[in-house]
Amino acid sequence: MFNRLFAIVILIVLFPIFLFIALAILIEDGYPFLFSQKRIGFNFSFFHMYKFRSMKKNTPNVATHLLINPEQYLLKIGKFIRKTSLDELPNLINILKGEMVFVGPRPALYNQDDLMALRVAVGVDKLKPGITGWAQINGRDDISIIEKVVLEKEYLERKSFLFDVFIIFKTFTNVLF
Repeated sequence: MFNRLFAIVILIVLFPIFLFIALAILIEDGYPFLFSQKRIGFNFSFFHMYKFRSMKKNTPNVATHLLINPEQYLLKIGKFIRKTSLDELPNLINILKGEMVFVGPRPALYNQDDLMALRVAVGVDKLKPGITGWAQINGRDDISIIEKVVLEKEYLERKSFLFDVFIIFKTFTNVLF
C-alpha cells in the first residue's frame, strides 16, 4: 500500500515534468509517447512495463544493446530522458497496478532466460520487480548478469524499509551526480 500511495504523490508532484516529456516526444516523433514492453514480474509472471518512448517509432523491438548503431534510433529528447532516468517515470503506473514496487530487481525482458534462470536458482524471482534496486546503484548495466543476481540475492537477504530508503536515496544521488 505504501508503494501505491507514494506513487500517487509522485505522479501528482511530477505531473508537469510528465506533461513536458510527453509533449516533447509528440512534437518530435508523434504518438504514442509511452512505450510498453513485455517483462517478467513477481513469481515469473508477465506484465507490460511502461516507459516514455526514447526511440523512434520504427525502432526494432529488441534490447538497445542488440541494435546496430542504436544512436540512429534515439530521439533528441531520448538521450536526455535516458541519462536522467526520466524515461522510467511511467513505471509509476506499474506500481499503481501492483506489478512493481519502488525497490526490487529490475524486471527482466521476456526473453532473458539466462538472467531468469539465475534469479530462480537463488529465489530472487519471488521479489516484485522495482524501479530501482541494489544492483542498479552498484553498477546497473556495467556489471555481468551473475554480479547482478549476486547483488539481488544480497538485497533479498537484507530487505528492510530502511535499506529501501537508502537505495532510493542512492538512486537519486547517482542520477544527479
